[in-house]
Amino acid sequence: MGNIDQRLVIGLGLFLPGLMTGLGAIPIFFTKEIKRSSLDILLGFAAGVMLAASCFSLILPSIEYGGGGVKAVLVTSLGIFAGALMLDLIDKYAPHEHLLDKRKEGTSSESLKRIWLFIIAITIHNFPEGLATGVGFGTNDIANGITIALGIGLQNMPEGLAVALALLRENYSTKEAFLIALLTGMVEPIGALMGYGLVHVFSQVLPFILALAGGAMLFVISDEIIPETHSGGYERQATYGIIIGFIVMMILDILLG
Repeated sequence: MGNIDQRLVIGLGLFLPGLMTGLGAIPIFFTKEIKRSSLDILLGFAAGVMLAASCFSLILPSIEYGGGGVKAVLVTSLGIFAGALMLDLIDKYAPHEHLLDKRKEGTSSESLKRIWLFIIAITIHNFPEGLATGVGFGTNDIANGITIALGIGLQNMPEGLAVALALLRENYSTKEAFLIALLTGMVEPIGALMGYGLVHVFSQVLPFILALAGGAMLFVISDEIIPETHSGGYERQATYGIIIGFIVMMILDILLG
């Protein structure tokens, strides 16, 4: 692959996953009602994809780049914990509203307009995903970067749909709901560019950065997505969605890696 082709692939890989948030919202132009069970399955699938991506494309490569052994495992463990802590602090101090069950967190949720609560919530979801995509490409392993970008793009689609549907319930127009869902995905390219830059600027701490992105994604899966999919009475269906998503991402990782 030539340098120009490689740069094109990296550029597309950094930006396309965020755009797929808007792609996922397209069904609202054809129907205003999607069953909660279907949405929980789709979000479960997204969680499974993220879980596999964090394991196979971030955490295991972190250990490999660290040279294996006890030291590498310790560095990776520290990175995972730091990534989770980073998202915990963002989650704690950034007021936001959860997509499906309307739970509010943060310091001043009541004072913010509902639309900004949604935007902040999706920012919390999407930033670590963008970071992971950038880190994946930043390792110069194009296949690994493509795998992460594809996986995150797939899981962005049900998130985009969930946001758009929630906005429709708040009496936003179809066009407004679609555009806002699309815009919420645009935080991912920002995170991706940061992740890509971090790897190149701080190449000596690549194992830690990979694990940091993995830990951030694990936090989002456990704290945000899974609780939402298990709050509407369709826990078992959502669980199978997680398993299928994990399998699909695992297969992608093997085929593309």
